[in-house]
Amino acid sequence: MKTINKYIVISILSLFFVSSLVSCDETEDADAGGTETEAMAGDWYVQTFVGDNLVLDYQLMSTYNTAANNQSEIWVDDHHHIWDFKVKTPVNVSALTFSGSDLESSVDGYDVNVTFTNGTITKGDTETSGGNMSDGISFDAEFSDDAGTIYTIKGYKRTGFAEDEH
Repeated sequence: MKTINKYIVISILSLFFVSSLVSCDETEDADAGGTETEAMAGDWYVQTFVGDNLVLDYQLMSTYNTAANNQSEIWVDDHHHIWDFKVKTPVNVSALTFSGSDLESSVDGYDVNVTFTNGTITKGDTETSGGNMSDGISFDAEFSDDAGTIYTIKGYKRTGFAEDEH
């Protein structure tokens, strides 16, 4: 009888231990939080113009927070698709604007500085190539190795819908 009692006690303790490992749910959902510049962050499908002339059709670029995670700057990264630049630019998060002069690119092997003007992000008012509505981005860029030429880069935030992908 003592042996049976031992097995019962061991079984009960084992069940209690296993159930405590499995049910580690918190009563509240964990909030991973966001970044200081999340309102301006995203992947964007953009077109590049000189004046009214389309010089480069839809390409993917990104905007995202810096390691400092502050409200004063973001990365603008073309992933080698437009001009081969990745720069930190000053921002105004509350106005959703950005601009900066003579910003040094962080792309290895290609030395170029970029000046951004008229940088704006708008919320939910831009039609995608697939007919959906999304956030919009628009800015002018001048590159040090093509001084005097102003490139207007504008497009929409990536939606994840197949009809909007390029």
